[in-house]
Amino acid sequence: MPDFMLERAAIAEGYKVVCGVDEAGRGPWAGPVVAAAAILDEKTLSRELLDGIDDSKKLKPVKREDLFLRLSQEVQIGVGLADVDEIDELNILQATLLAMKRAVENLPRQPDFALIDGNKVPDLGPTKTKYVVKGDGISLSIAAASIAAKVIRDRIMKELAETNPGYGWERNAGYGTAEHQAALKRLGVTSAHRKSYAPIRKILRPEAV
Repeated sequence: MPDFMLERAAIAEGYKVVCGVDEAGRGPWAGPVVAAAAILDEKTLSRELLDGIDDSKKLKPVKREDLFLRLSQEVQIGVGLADVDEIDELNILQATLLAMKRAVENLPRQPDFALIDGNKVPDLGPTKTKYVVKGDGISLSIAAASIAAKVIRDRIMKELAETNPGYGWERNAGYGTAEHQAALKRLGVTSAHRKSYAPIRKILRPEAV
């Protein structure tokens, strides 16, 4: 289970405001990549969140939604997105780093230390950054950010599913499931698809593959 060890270490070094940053949606074929940043206060965090926060991938959707509602009441959260055009223009890694940067910028107060999930960090200017591989299972701040990013992205994909019915995005969140692949053959590519991704590119330009 994640804990506050990395946050405490940063505070012990003299940093005042520590946030965790994570993303959701690097792998899907459609929709934006969403990042979230979270500032937790160990002294005031409720027992429900202390005991419940975990890597979002390990939590069932109903549990994620419940934790996100609690996080919204107790934790400072910033959200950043990079849309499909930015993903296609920049590539998914750079778009993810851009979304992370926007998430930190959208926090109610600016941190002086950011724990970033993964092995790459965005340029956050004067804010000190530290990457943490599989950080959503190590840091409570990163895990909280992972929950926020996942819940918000799932909600976005459900909205996109209403305007682009048939692809099952309300269930598959834009991943390349059998349902999604069948819909692409039947309905074609939408404006919400990532056209730089190989499976989509193959449909649009079969002669180039």
